[in-house]
Amino acid sequence: MAMPLRQSIKVATYLAEQKIRKRDKFPLIVELEPLYACNLKCEGCGKIQHPAGVLKQRMPVAQAVGAVLESGAPMVSIAGGEPLMHPQIDEIVRQLVARKKYVFLCTNALLMRKKMDKFKPSPFFAFTVHIDGMRERHDESVAKEGVFDEAVEAIKEAKRRGFRVTTNSTFFNTDTPQNIIEVMNYLNDDLKVDEMMISPAYAYEKAPDQEHFLGVTQTRELFKKAFAGGNRRRWRLNHSPLFLDFLEGKVDFPCTAWAIPNYSLFGWQKPCYLMSDGYVPSYRQLIEDTDWEAYGRGKDPRCANCMAHCGYEPTAVLATMGSLKESIRAMSETVAGNRG
Repeated sequence: MAMPLRQSIKVATYLAEQKIRKRDKFPLIVELEPLYACNLKCEGCGKIQHPAGVLKQRMPVAQAVGAVLESGAPMVSIAGGEPLMHPQIDEIVRQLVARKKYVFLCTNALLMRKKMDKFKPSPFFAFTVHIDGMRERHDESVAKEGVFDEAVEAIKEAKRRGFRVTTNSTFFNTDTPQNIIEVMNYLNDDLKVDEMMISPAYAYEKAPDQEHFLGVTQTRELFKKAFAGGNRRRWRLNHSPLFLDFLEGKVDFPCTAWAIPNYSLFGWQKPCYLMSDGYVPSYRQLIEDTDWEAYGRGKDPRCANCMAHCGYEPTAVLATMGSLKESIRAMSETVAGNRG
């Protein structure tokens, strides 16, 4: 795990505070979606299928920042849609960073070089570029040629300017272990991004392509082979060791989607950003009004093939904090990742 040591300490302190206060449910990171509009039409995305009127909406800065502060989460992942299309995205980031929230701005990178001057390097801020494979595979997944090359140039420019750059890669049943190894090696060794996140694709109900999402058995086999030979320890993966164990099928966990809640133009989404069973205006209502026991594999048929980080990474983090052995393991990998 390559999370910076300062961030690891802050998150660990936050988790300890929740335990002291005897809070059962609390946010680890907020998925903030200040718009749904995007400049790509990825086949696996269920966000751009909203009506045109919704796609034109942009969340006010005060509303976006206020939601994060209301939740109390130490980290924020700003997504969408394409957040760089929001005319005040730099101000949202600036205000969150000023409050020492760790902010990850998720982007397809098409506007990244054009908008980069609006942002300042900070240990509390990172561009998170979506990369689903090497050139041909990535451009196929986003349904547009040239996107991979632009993303690579944007990453290089951001690194040159001193920004933290992380990546997020989603893999489908059309991917092979070798696909994963090639792109992870490239990001880790050639582009030298700071951290990488990986996730098996989850079947958005509104996604145009419903044929290529991974099942649980496929996911486990895919990552078990990709992680072989010491790859998962060598790569600067932004995941807890237990979540990587989970992807390989070495352990299993229940879903804790309440720890990575989604706030969008419609409010707090029940139960997670991958499913929509309604919206509520406050984080407290999200926690209190959602029947969390009704969700997860073996409970809701829509969750049957889900192994996404939003539901299971928090469970792995909490399991890590509850075990001295796993805490030492995670810290040792964090230190090793930062040295690398």
